[in-house]
Amino acid sequence: MTQDISYEQALTAFAHKNFRPLYFVFGEEKFLMTELQNTLLEHALAVHERDFNLDILYGSDVDGAQALSYCQGYPMMAERRVVIIRDFEKMANNSVFAPYAKNPNPDTVVMLLCGSKPNLTNNPYRALKSSSVVIELKAIKENQVGGWVQKQVSKTGKKIRPDAVQMLVDFNGNNLHTLANEVDKLQAYVGHKTEITRDDVLDVGGHAREFNVFELQKAVGQADFLAALHIVEHMLQQKTNRAGEALMMVSILSAYFQKLWKLVGCQNLNMSDKQMAERVGISPYFIKEYVMSLRKYPYSSILRALNALLAADYELKGGSSRNPELILHLLLLKIIPHPTTRAIGYQTTSKGITI
Repeated sequence: MTQDISYEQALTAFAHKNFRPLYFVFGEEKFLMTELQNTLLEHALAVHERDFNLDILYGSDVDGAQALSYCQGYPMMAERRVVIIRDFEKMANNSVFAPYAKNPNPDTVVMLLCGSKPNLTNNPYRALKSSSVVIELKAIKENQVGGWVQKQVSKTGKKIRPDAVQMLVDFNGNNLHTLANEVDKLQAYVGHKTEITRDDVLDVGGHAREFNVFELQKAVGQADFLAALHIVEHMLQQKTNRAGEALMMVSILSAYFQKLWKLVGCQNLNMSDKQMAERVGISPYFIKEYVMSLRKYPYSSILRALNALLAADYELKGGSSRNPELILHLLLLKIIPHPTTRAIGYQTTSKGITI
């Protein structure tokens, strides 16, 4: 009989050694798929039992009949066997698992992993959907990434400050594999400290504490043109690959203005701060800071900034002969309301803009 469970429910069941004979797992989050597999192995088999009772197969390497023979085996000096089949959708003749799904081997825990969502109306997937434990791993939503990072950190008994979480997410996006690696680096870096801070994230990422993309975002959000210009110049001076550094800045600022754009819609719906933070995908800790930025950037200014960022991205990727310094300087002039600079003379040179 089918049973649809969540990723978290599966982890809890494995930790309590509550195993079913057949799991059908599919979805987009490859990192969660690997974590699910590793958690099953951790609790289902002791290390010394794995030589004779564990098989990890790949659909492109075996056909259905071969794979089925592994699943029908019996444990040797252990309570159970475990068979993991990755890329199940690539297996030739995997239709043989349709009848197996109705009568699986009770002495073997089989986990079938598909790297994408298959057509569930066709066999063997229809039979698996009807007769196995089904776990769908949907892509994590933007507003869930921060909570996921906090859970990863808490597994080791440490805490992480909200601004440090937001910084990690802003810099790494929703790539769970990358974020997990960064969390591992941070845990090693802080040692016996019980809390990870913003400065720890900057240090591990190789960013200067005063001149980094997060300070740049803050300066832009406050419409502080001169501060933003100073940060950009300092950051570029420290890098040999200035085009790469400039592209990173454009990427972070693009994500920032996209959040502001979403926030405008949230305000039009009269959402609470908590609701807006969840919808936009930022920590409630920062929502007031983003709302304050909207006073500087009305809807028309946000659209202008996004268009300017798109143009700068094109230029930095080879669409212009201008150097990165000049591209970013002109970008800041386009996106930041800069009343304090109107009386200041700017001169464009081959090296950028001088005051």
